[in-house]
Amino acid sequence: MTIEEEIFKKSKVDFSKIIKYGFKKDKKIYKYSKKIMNEAFEINVEIDEIGNVKGKVIDLSFEDEYTNFRVEGPRGAFAGEVREEFENLLKDIKSKCFTKENFIFEQSNRITNLIKEKYGDEPEFKWENDSGTATFSNKISKKWYGIIMTINKMKLNEKSDEIIEIMNVKLEPEKIQKLIQINGFYPAYHMNKKSWITIILDNTISDEKIMELIEESYSYTITKKDNSNEWLIPANPKYFDVEKALEKNDTIIWKQSTDIKIGDIVYLYEGKPYSCIMHKFKVIEVNIPYEEKNENLEIKKVMRINLLKSYEKGKYSFDKLKEFGVNSVRGPRYMPLSLSKYINKK
Repeated sequence: MTIEEEIFKKSKVDFSKIIKYGFKKDKKIYKYSKKIMNEAFEINVEIDEIGNVKGKVIDLSFEDEYTNFRVEGPRGAFAGEVREEFENLLKDIKSKCFTKENFIFEQSNRITNLIKEKYGDEPEFKWENDSGTATFSNKISKKWYGIIMTINKMKLNEKSDEIIEIMNVKLEPEKIQKLIQINGFYPAYHMNKKSWITIILDNTISDEKIMELIEESYSYTITKKDNSNEWLIPANPKYFDVEKALEKNDTIIWKQSTDIKIGDIVYLYEGKPYSCIMHKFKVIEVNIPYEEKNENLEIKKVMRINLLKSYEKGKYSFDKLKEFGVNSVRGPRYMPLSLSKYINKK
């Protein structure tokens, strides 16, 4: 790993800040220079549009690149002084122009944000001597449903010694055996290979597919005491008018993308312009085959739900939901027990 890679790992550039810092844009590259060592040397730093950082030290006496400071192990005092100047400049740029990220790979950080949006869970870094490993766990049961690790690719029986980030999720054994035949999936690293699988987080597998598998893994962390028979499900009035449908019939069909059972309770959260829980349903039929696919959604199966109760608009608004730990309703999720008790109190 280069000096630049080591310093700027787990960080993301803020381009507005690097301009204020003094960087000049030259086509697609942002450039900055600073003279050091009594102006005998010059540090040139370049940042591309993705945020990759490269630096050079130029010996102005010879107008040639000076590289001795990059030598690992014992080095002369002069080279050590140049290295210190170089590292100090990069660290200053990082502190003033970059924001901290949890992980090295972009996909790792995207998946982390998607997990936070859907479940409200943050990565937990439990081991001080291993800052590249983080777990995701169900807030109530405390069971893990995902683990991100930074490892050498050789540990997956690959020939490359590249540093990569992976994610382990828990799935059905039969599904694992099918997935490990696909590029991007591996037998679980450091976990039970019968019930866990490893996914490389380098964009080989799409975010959507990974989140689908995380949802399955999350389901294994649920116990009855977690209120697992009540669901909070989003509805977008832009694509489907629930109110109009209910005027015709108290029973409607709805997309089923989770392991919902007959008898389960569904609270329908309608997005803008309502942004609140509007209705409470009981599931009366599940796993009904249904084929529909367009630019907005894909449906493979539906469930039939029967209206139990409707609520006053705005009574259980998104602001109220946040008081019970619901920071987003982007997909089906278990209804927090505390919120269910609040809504159903006499």
